[in-house]
Amino acid sequence: MQRLIIISISVLFLASCKIMQPNKMFEVPNKYQYSEFKPSKKEYIIQPFDKLNLQIYTNDGIRLINVESNAIGNQSYGAITYLVEYDGLVKVPVLGRVKIDGLTVKEAEKLLEEKYAEYYQMPFVIIKVVNRRVLVFSGGSENGKVIPLTEENFTLIEALAQAGGVSDFSKAYRIKLIRGNMNKPEVYLFNLSKISDIENVNLLLEANDIIYVETRPKYASRILNEFSPYMSLFTTILLIAQLVK
Repeated sequence: MQRLIIISISVLFLASCKIMQPNKMFEVPNKYQYSEFKPSKKEYIIQPFDKLNLQIYTNDGIRLINVESNAIGNQSYGAITYLVEYDGLVKVPVLGRVKIDGLTVKEAEKLLEEKYAEYYQMPFVIIKVVNRRVLVFSGGSENGKVIPLTEENFTLIEALAQAGGVSDFSKAYRIKLIRGNMNKPEVYLFNLSKISDIENVNLLLEANDIIYVETRPKYASRILNEFSPYMSLFTTILLIAQLVK
């Protein structure tokens, strides 16, 4: 009986070693070659399903300040959100559907200004992509937030601050930035634990970046949580074994 109990405990312990951190995400192989970070200089490219805040004015934007009207008849359109459809077309006033995906914001503004010039004098277009965001896991996979990119120069440190900072169990020296196609992403590793290590860390984020701060494993609490039911079971088994002797 004692041998059976010892074997059972050993099996449970080995099994628990595999589930000490079952929620851990974005693991990489040993000796993984992280990408070498270079600040992004490319402009955002409009994609299908983007949401665009579109403002259209005539007379080269002369009524841009304090405009309240939403009608072209009054020489202005206030800010309205438009969806870039699955085929890259966006439906806008007067013009109907216009192919816009694959363009930068500046290129899209210029394209619409040229098209509106057929109908209005000196059109002035402002476009802002309002659904750009990054995902931040500031305390491992237990604490995730979606942070909107409200500015072009939004940095890693700003994103961490908006997500609530780095927790006591998080590793400030093990911060992963995952970028690009998820089938073959680029993975960067940053260390924010020392001032001397963050000279190049105040980096600009791109839409859909994933920030993951690794955490220290809570072995003691996990072991207690995992083994408490089993210890109760074994205590019961031992009690029964003593009674049947």
